[in-house]
Amino acid sequence: MKKFLLLAILAVTVQFGFSQDFTKVRNTALLKRFEDAKTEIDKLMADPKAQAKAETWYWKAAIYAELAKEPLSAKYPNAWKEADQAYKKYMEMDPTFAIVKANGADGFFTMYSTAYAAAIKEYNAKKWDEAANLFETANSYMGTIVKNKWTNMNIAFDTTAILYAAYAYTNAQKMDLAAKNYVILADSKIGGDTYQDMYKFLVLYYTNQKNEAMFKKYLATARELYPKEAWDEFEIDYMDKNMSLDEKVAVYDREDAAGTLNEMKYLQFGDVFVKAKNGDKLDSTKQAMFANKAADAFKKAYAKNPKNAIAAFNVGVMYYNMYVEYDDRYAANIRAMQALNADRPVEKDPKKKAAADAALKAKVDPIRAQNTALEKPLMDNLDLSIEWLEKSYSILKDKPTRDKTEKSVINKDVDFLANLYAYKRDRARGKDTKAYDTYDAKYKEFDALHSKF
Repeated sequence: MKKFLLLAILAVTVQFGFSQDFTKVRNTALLKRFEDAKTEIDKLMADPKAQAKAETWYWKAAIYAELAKEPLSAKYPNAWKEADQAYKKYMEMDPTFAIVKANGADGFFTMYSTAYAAAIKEYNAKKWDEAANLFETANSYMGTIVKNKWTNMNIAFDTTAILYAAYAYTNAQKMDLAAKNYVILADSKIGGDTYQDMYKFLVLYYTNQKNEAMFKKYLATARELYPKEAWDEFEIDYMDKNMSLDEKVAVYDREDAAGTLNEMKYLQFGDVFVKAKNGDKLDSTKQAMFANKAADAFKKAYAKNPKNAIAAFNVGVMYYNMYVEYDDRYAANIRAMQALNADRPVEKDPKKKAAADAALKAKVDPIRAQNTALEKPLMDNLDLSIEWLEKSYSILKDKPTRDKTEKSVINKDVDFLANLYAYKRDRARGKDTKAYDTYDAKYKEFDALHSKF
């Protein structure tokens, strides 16, 4: 019984001793004698029993946070780091923040403001990693302050600290960490001019990550907050980078049938199909399919806006290119027949000559038949090209002012039209005088406009 009583007395004595020590630390700190308070808390920290108490860590953090402020920070360069470590330890030991409630949260505000100021300094010095870490730390302290309602400010987090942490990580080429910070802001649907580029970053980031769900999530938010921005371009970019050709065609056909495509999307799909035709190793059938898909998309863009000279021009160019392909094949066949004729042996013997002529005919007739088959699609595409290039020209020629792109387009319009009418004129030469004169007049009309715009 005496032994138990002695142990109880010792325990009370130890508790009373710690209480006295904390009183001394508290009073010295309240008097803002922080260097004296440091001496007292350092004495306590030397005792392993004191280190087992959350209050010890609370007071170390609060005192060292003050030492990290100017002018004492120069004398105690590690004070902020020690305060940060002490607060982390304290929060582990007192998750309900009972000691903060009893003694105040001033140290948390001090840690926030000190970290924020240091982050700005490092950011301006272009020390991106250091700045990002400090901005994140500042926001962490602000998060604790807000969560526990130690401030009357109606905020969920420090938007500026998070934003600049993302900027710093971007400059450090740490895009995953930049995205992590941007997501915090984007999930709150924060808007305004300052944050528009943030949403562009996220949709591009998730495009490159091939994460369709996250891409669609932030694209939808961006469209809601910035409805005038050309977000369709980002959607096409995602599709272009992450879908196969067959998937792209399927998306186009599905959205076209549903009537959900607007003028800009039709133009963008047209560009996708042009790129597919020119950029992939496709057989002639696939190339023709994508050429016609492109023409179809550009036509439907024009249908949405009959004043869109660029859309009309693009249709005309698609048909022009198809005409050129047919004409190249037609010309190659003519050269092949000419070569066969040139290589025909000269036979004086009537029988041998007849046999040679028959052999030549057997070779030439299939080529001539090919050209006969080529004539209709060649002329059809030529006429369609003229139709759409003239639409483009008609829109632009009456415009009082034209931008750089429009000037380029109208100059190409007249050059292509001159070429096409020259071709039609030359085919009519010696066959149809009226047609020849008509096409020659059109050729001269457009040729005279070369480089006039």
